[in-house]
Amino acid sequence: MSASLTFFAPCAKGIEYLLVDELRELGASEVREALAGVHFSGPLETGYRACLWSRLASRVLLRLAQFEALDEAALYAGVQAIDWSEQVSENGTLAVDANLHASHLTHARYAAQKVKDAVVDQFRERFGVRPSVEVERPDLRIVLSLRRNIAGVFVDLAGEALHRRGWRGPQVEAPLKETLACAVLLRGGWTDISARGGALVDPMCGSGTLLIEAARMSADVAPGLSRSYFGFLGWRGHDVALWNRLIAEADERSRRGRAGLTPRFFGYDISPEAIAASRENIARAGLSGVISVERRDVAMLDAPADAQAGLMVCNPPYDERLAADASLYRALGATLKRSFAGWQAAILTGDPELGRALGLRPEKRYALHNGALACELLRIERIEPPRERAFERQPLSEGAQMVANRLRKNLKALGKWREREGVSCYRVYDADLPEYAAAVDVYSGVPEEAPNSTPEVWLHVQEYQAPASIPEETTRQRLADLVRAAMDVFELPRARVAVKTRARGKGGSKYGRFDARGQFLIVRERAARLRVNLFDYLDTGLFLDHRPLRLRMAREANGLRVLNLFCYTGAVSVQAGLGGAASTTSVDLSATYLEWAAKNLALNGLAGQAHRLVQADVMEWLAAERARYDLIFCDPPTFSNSARADDFDLQRHHARLIHACMDRLTPDGVLLFSNNFRRFRLDSGLSEEFDVSDIRASTLDPDFARDPKIHAAWEIRWPWRTGS
Repeated sequence: MSASLTFFAPCAKGIEYLLVDELRELGASEVREALAGVHFSGPLETGYRACLWSRLASRVLLRLAQFEALDEAALYAGVQAIDWSEQVSENGTLAVDANLHASHLTHARYAAQKVKDAVVDQFRERFGVRPSVEVERPDLRIVLSLRRNIAGVFVDLAGEALHRRGWRGPQVEAPLKETLACAVLLRGGWTDISARGGALVDPMCGSGTLLIEAARMSADVAPGLSRSYFGFLGWRGHDVALWNRLIAEADERSRRGRAGLTPRFFGYDISPEAIAASRENIARAGLSGVISVERRDVAMLDAPADAQAGLMVCNPPYDERLAADASLYRALGATLKRSFAGWQAAILTGDPELGRALGLRPEKRYALHNGALACELLRIERIEPPRERAFERQPLSEGAQMVANRLRKNLKALGKWREREGVSCYRVYDADLPEYAAAVDVYSGVPEEAPNSTPEVWLHVQEYQAPASIPEETTRQRLADLVRAAMDVFELPRARVAVKTRARGKGGSKYGRFDARGQFLIVRERAARLRVNLFDYLDTGLFLDHRPLRLRMAREANGLRVLNLFCYTGAVSVQAGLGGAASTTSVDLSATYLEWAAKNLALNGLAGQAHRLVQADVMEWLAAERARYDLIFCDPPTFSNSARADDFDLQRHHARLIHACMDRLTPDGVLLFSNNFRRFRLDSGLSEEFDVSDIRASTLDPDFARDPKIHAAWEIRWPWRTGS
């Protein structure tokens, strides 16, 4: 078959133009793109080269015939007109695949059956025997493409998908196909970068697909060189001598390319299973001395030492199966800006919101498809180091100057205490000037995605409700003055000031405006490291006024069984665990808070069976629980009307709650009960049953001393009595 033949190479949607260029370089003629594929012409050698060398094609199909097929009879007749004895022997095996689009025939399996019938009927009539059907690796795979009633009948020269290169062993969940990996590398400019000696880094390498394909590309290894099966190997039109010549040529190119390949490919992943899979696949590909992989969190990455700046390529998770999370993308973006400045990047993402979370500005965006999932490849020509708008001092209004003076006065008053106690998160202003009604809290921390960076100061400003008699425009101006004053005193850009403004939202919500950043900081409270979010929620994840109570838990928990009810983000459990608690049990109805608590515990090395997290309604859980605890912390909300639990009203139900807690308390144990309801009154009958001590005064640090009603707290014990 030296005459010109007609071929079609299917591919993933979005990479047709890349495949056009590739096929032209392989010697194809009359090359034209189609939807999810490319038509081309050439001798059989061109088809063989496409099978052996195409990094992008899914298959290579040789067209045998094309005809109109308005119904099953026309389809049968058109297939019967082909001399199938030239394609497969009567003792051979075959399989038929069918793809239908906008045609009168609509059932693909039925159409494939008619094609098979036409072939075997021809053999039975001519030879009295017929080929048998073999779905896996047949001698001849026939492909029917029926589009708008025009049938194309093809021989599948590849036989099975060309992304199966022959090196893949173990896989991780949702692996990237080799063909799409090569498209990502080509769009990312890897060919030119590799020629310059640049390195390649994949910070979430999974089973190593991008690393292996990049190294094979740099070594000039034919993608199909390691395959043991092609569809043409049992085909009657196969030219064995031609194929052997092409294989020998590819072997020689591979030998020379591998000899010149240097170890400049680096992969990382947080999953030990992924690293194990990568290493096995790298070994199967014969690249163990060239590609190095290491288990590491993306937030902890640095550019490889002595590596020349090159391409950072990544296929981060972007669907629910892989728990895609904007914080992961922010961590990736922060790492790139911190450690890979000057590099190029190619990042595949399936969600525009996740792409924006990177905080990088792509010069080009390419639409691709990963299977049926629409994706976008972001190409960054040069990663720039992090830039934060510098603080610019501006003139303050008279009111703003008053607030600034008060802030400086408070900072000075709290200075010695903060230094002595090592306090880095504290309240610096609490409506000290009545007309500027807001609380200002200071948080010193590091971004979660860069835990080893230097701590920076952030502010959390929370507006209080103004009297209805004050015009809204006035309250807005006063809040703006307060924010400008805080920025001036702390010399901070606006990006590091979180402002929660009062507004009447749907359902009567008190707060109507938040920044949806998904940005977490890690702050320190003595030995504890805790996650806070200043922008996305009404509360930050850390009640600063409860600092003394948490530190008391740390002092008294050694060897005790600790129960933390309405545990919120688990900060109390963390302090108890660091204080040597034998065990901690944290109960909350919110899955969001429990996930946060789990991360706080893990951040402090407190994961495991000794630190239990329970999602449950506290009242129901206490009624069912049988274990006893030596130290219980209970800080209930004022109200709760969750759809998953009975309504809870603190004032009406607190006595029942305290009784339930005491039922779970050991005879020598202590219950610490607190809340932030300013009009709360403790049931007087409780003092007749238990030893109840008001400990409010000892649970307020100097930063909250100005407002002693910020919370109430009691220490409750069993009375000393015989047999208790």
